[in-house]
Amino acid sequence: MGPSWVAGAIAAGPATMATLITAGAGYGYSLLWVVVLSTVAGALAQYLAMRLGLLTEQGIVGVVEDYLGEWWAWLLVVDVVLASGVAQLVIMNTLASVSATITGMDAWVWGVAWAAVLALGLAGRGYNLLETATKVLVAAVVLAFIASLFVVPIDLGAAAGGLVPALPGGSALVAAGILGGAVHITLITMHSYTMRVKGWTESEYKLATFDIGASMLVAFGIYSVAIFLVAASVLTQPSLSTVEAAQALGPLVGENARWLFLLGLGGAAVSTLGGNTIVPPFVIADKLGWGTTVDDSRYRALLAAVALLSALGAVIGGQVLGQLVLVLALGTVGTPFAIALVVYLLNSPAVSRPTGTLTNVGGVALLLVSGALAANFVREQIAGGVNPLSGSVLAFAVLLGLAMVGLLVKYARERFGRGSTAVESAS
Repeated sequence: MGPSWVAGAIAAGPATMATLITAGAGYGYSLLWVVVLSTVAGALAQYLAMRLGLLTEQGIVGVVEDYLGEWWAWLLVVDVVLASGVAQLVIMNTLASVSATITGMDAWVWGVAWAAVLALGLAGRGYNLLETATKVLVAAVVLAFIASLFVVPIDLGAAAGGLVPALPGGSALVAAGILGGAVHITLITMHSYTMRVKGWTESEYKLATFDIGASMLVAFGIYSVAIFLVAASVLTQPSLSTVEAAQALGPLVGENARWLFLLGLGGAAVSTLGGNTIVPPFVIADKLGWGTTVDDSRYRALLAAVALLSALGAVIGGQVLGQLVLVLALGTVGTPFAIALVVYLLNSPAVSRPTGTLTNVGGVALLLVSGALAANFVREQIAGGVNPLSGSVLAFAVLLGLAMVGLLVKYARERFGRGSTAVESAS
């Protein structure tokens, strides 16, 4: 196994942790259904991306360019770079802040240090080091949260009530963030590249499917549900700082709660930064026709540059939990476009075998759910007044929405055209 564990390491990161903590602290058990839905949706999104990668044996940007054109490929690259770039800066801010809190050293010093570690590790050792580290970290985090369920008193009746779909007032941002942790454009787009580095082809289809089930459905599912149940059971303050969240756990796990929580949050940030760093270089290198492994010096230099630029995140400052929730919600704006591209390509001559009806239904359902949550998030942001941030989000959402409409029209014309040609030939 391997590629899906890298995606799982990004999904099981500090942004998802912060969103789940915020959801549990602010809305109790009422959003448990979203947590469960996000796990299933995350596994389905990775399965669709896996099919596209294995059946084309190309990176997603290259497939888009071959079958849709250069404009569509560049739009996907911009979408990915914006979503992953913002996430990179905020997650680095999280890691630097946690490191500063633990050691007392300035956050910017830690930002530079962690950026150097990323650059040396990834540009020097490449994918194999990343895959090994993510397997160990994700497995350890999952085991830790399984153990926490035996310590925290869970209200099973209230938790069961949270499985009934409902969105409390003001929860659109958090709900979008929960889904965005599992169904994110970075996870969808990176999968074809990590499988290529792994050397997987169509012959590894069953292994690749099992890889997704073990990492996203089981490991990430346990991670998400356990964190949410712990937060819903013991936290009652919607706006928490990292230290406040850690201190709230003190009565349960003793005086070391703060350090355990901060180390856990920092560990999640390390694994997520490692996976997220490789995403922009993958899509940019593919678009420029470069190699997507460290064997290509151009890709290696690009990877090192992205890693070093992430040090800028350490100077952002502010409360990281709220920033992490916003990052995931912003990612949901760009995610429906990536899903639409994957579903379209899976029903095109790009793939070597036809896509089944059930898979297509799942893909369309995933597109509708992610689109609805993205639309709710944008509407909630605009309702508070248009400012530079909300205005930029709205403009980008409109652009991607128009692109998806264009993709739908293109697909309809192709299907209608094939039908017309068949009728004319029969006549």
